[in-house]
Amino acid sequence: MNGIKAHPGRAAALIDALSRASSHAPYLRRLARRETGVADALEAGDADWALLLAHAPADAEISVAAKLRGEKRRLALALAIGDLAGIFPLETVTQCLSDFADHALDAVIRAAIVERTPDATPAGFAALALGKHGSRELNYSSDIDPILIFDPDTLPRRAREEPVEAAVRIARRVVELLQTIDGDGYVFRVDLRLRPAPEATPLALPVSAAIAYYESSALPWERAAFIRARAAAGDVALGERFLDTIRPFVWRRALDFGAIGEIRALSRRIRGHYEAGQRFGPGYDLKRGRGGIREIEFFAQIHQLIHGGREPGLRAPATLDALAALGAAGRIDPADADELARAYRLYRTTEHRLQMVEDRQTHSLPKDLTALDNVALLDGRADGATLLRVLRPHVERVGYIYDALDAPEDLTLPARAPDLVAALSAAGFAEAETAAARITHWRGGGARSLRSAAAQEALEAVLPGLIVALGAAPDPAMALNRFDDMIARLPSAINLFRLLEARPPLARLVCDVLSLAPTLADMLARRPDLIDGLIDASALESPPDVATLAHSFARAGGEDYQSLLDRVRREVGELRFAQGVQIVSGTRDPLDVAGGYARIAEAALDALAHATIAEFELVHGRLLGGELLIVALGRFGGAALTHASDLDLVFLFTGDHLAESDGAKPLGATHYFNRLAQRVTAAMSVPTAAGPLYEIDTRLRPSGTQGLLAISLDSFARYQRENAWTWEHMALARARSVFGSPPARAQLDAIVAETLYSDRDPIGLVADAVKMRHDIATHKPPAGPLDVKLMPGGLVDLEFLVHVTQLNYRVGFDPRLGVAIAALVEAGLLPESLPAAHDLLTRLLVTMRLIAPNAAEPGPPAREAIARACATPDWSALLAGLHQALQSVGEAWRRIAVEPGER
Repeated sequence: MNGIKAHPGRAAALIDALSRASSHAPYLRRLARRETGVADALEAGDADWALLLAHAPADAEISVAAKLRGEKRRLALALAIGDLAGIFPLETVTQCLSDFADHALDAVIRAAIVERTPDATPAGFAALALGKHGSRELNYSSDIDPILIFDPDTLPRRAREEPVEAAVRIARRVVELLQTIDGDGYVFRVDLRLRPAPEATPLALPVSAAIAYYESSALPWERAAFIRARAAAGDVALGERFLDTIRPFVWRRALDFGAIGEIRALSRRIRGHYEAGQRFGPGYDLKRGRGGIREIEFFAQIHQLIHGGREPGLRAPATLDALAALGAAGRIDPADADELARAYRLYRTTEHRLQMVEDRQTHSLPKDLTALDNVALLDGRADGATLLRVLRPHVERVGYIYDALDAPEDLTLPARAPDLVAALSAAGFAEAETAAARITHWRGGGARSLRSAAAQEALEAVLPGLIVALGAAPDPAMALNRFDDMIARLPSAINLFRLLEARPPLARLVCDVLSLAPTLADMLARRPDLIDGLIDASALESPPDVATLAHSFARAGGEDYQSLLDRVRREVGELRFAQGVQIVSGTRDPLDVAGGYARIAEAALDALAHATIAEFELVHGRLLGGELLIVALGRFGGAALTHASDLDLVFLFTGDHLAESDGAKPLGATHYFNRLAQRVTAAMSVPTAAGPLYEIDTRLRPSGTQGLLAISLDSFARYQRENAWTWEHMALARARSVFGSPPARAQLDAIVAETLYSDRDPIGLVADAVKMRHDIATHKPPAGPLDVKLMPGGLVDLEFLVHVTQLNYRVGFDPRLGVAIAALVEAGLLPESLPAAHDLLTRLLVTMRLIAPNAAEPGPPAREAIARACATPDWSALLAGLHQALQSVGEAWRRIAVEPGER
């Protein structure tokens, strides 16, 4: 531990923090196992040395992106543990993360320029940091929102290349280097939509055009955004000259009544948009909820905009600095400034804890009480209830202070249009005035997609029908909120509005989806074009067979490999979205939808595996007499997936394991097929510009994570005969070949049959299964009260019951769980109640993954949809049926899962 200085006083706090992180934050636990140097320094009590190690020079041969990913991992670990130990205050944590973002941006800008023009001096291209990055307040999982500008006169470019072309190519490369995900993660997610008119402007703006926009056309919210702007990377001098030029736009010495009204309206819209469904308690949104982070930030920014033009000392970018300056100047009550600052520190610290768990950009307290307890324990508190008690008085006080913004008589806004409020109330909105404020916001061009005259015309045309559709949704306020999120991401809403105007039933269907299915709503927010796929009535039909789907996914003509990966991701996303809509709309049985999900996944695997093999053979050639064989296990093997299912895969190969491929870069058989399996896994799992595809899980392969990714069929057979555990044979009961030639599949089927039909000790079989089920219950408890997979008597118990019975009596083998249960019932080995129990549990699982993915009991609007999908009259009948199903499975499992002595 060279360089580490032991600090006994700090060591205890850091060791305790490491222990909490290991127990309650899987992301930090993985970092500690990987970044052992940083972890060792922290265990020795030297947090400062751990921070230095985070920035240690990397191997010169490593790419700039790989260096930055490693540096971010080490920095995240050092800061998180120092934060949990109470050694690093909030300001240290946020500033270190923000400084690293500056460093990363600068490094990739230089790399992008040097790649294109190696002999040029990197200049003429700058990144302006906005938001929390600009104020040096980044959190653990923040994205960054830079505005990229360039100087056409000094930007390095190639011969005969226009400056804007060069700048756009540099910008694309900057984004690619920062946010491309590989096995080492990513550096930062990048959002360039804060630039002027992003639907029409290039990714990087000429500095003169940017100045002209902000001096003549910018909106009030853009003024607020530039309170926290600074030149962060690249040609910093260029960035600072730009900010100096537009400073009068941000900090106006005179503020007229109209500008004050716009600022007030913006604050009302934020409250109106996020208040519904954001009451304090489990699920509370720390960022957007009433009395949360956003209200503190906006409270400060409104007062800065009002007074900062005449008082430069109030122009502090950071929220805590701004509150202190406003309080000291008497522009806000000093007591309020102190209370807001204390609340802000608590909120941001809690927000960090939420994000430390799995490096997710989340701001909401978990709805699930177990998950809430986990966050509280990570924070060093007794439980989730304690955390809520600590937060509650701050939330109430911040909400009260923020509400005071509406008090002054001299700032009264024009009254809302009474006819709009009446129409919304008649349509079914319980909070019609809040909804009216949102629509008024649209009519004012508040969203970028609504600023053109054509967009406003399309809005007015669709609005009467849209209000009716939204009001008829099971939860009108939720549907309106999610519709607002969707149009906020569109470059233009014209086509969407015209489509919904022309097809009122489609508008109703979209509103139902937005209201009921958060998973599908998130997909729509990322890809509003998914609505187009619902125009054709075939979208609500069952997907075709695997061969037909695979043919449609297959490489077309001269399509390159990357284009194929993107296209398959888009087409699979459209099909999976349509499958989910079928459940929400009640047009298809979730059991059929589960089969459709599985066919889509199998077809995508077939198409991408063939294309990946073709690419691989171009470099490494073929291995004569050998081929890749892919086996599906778990729900994929059983041909019944949910929307959220990952794919359990095992890779095998045939032929001589001593053979060598015949390509330009030959490989031995084992190396060849292991590398090929890695490529196929990446093709199926790595996110591209078109988004993600599937999570791939290969841990069920022989020897698990300690074994090779791909082994020969002979080795697989030998392992099953001599080394496999009981649970591996149970998993094999759902094995199904999903890629490979008929002869190779036949060989695998013979090995599986030999394994499953072999003699075994019944007592030992039951004892092993009982122990494994107990271990699962201990280490992976139900995620919520309706987790029908993991709760006692649920699907896991049913699977164990079926597989133990199959292996014990050597009958009823079929990868499809429902078919296997029917065969065992017919053989008199399982009770006749189990087929119905299986169908109800599976329907509920598939439906809940869409409508209530956290397995919590949903609100009244969603209950009706879930009950309908599960073929029950109402929610009470569904719960009664669920109780009966759980009881049937539980009793059957207990009858065979007795102690060996009792048995």
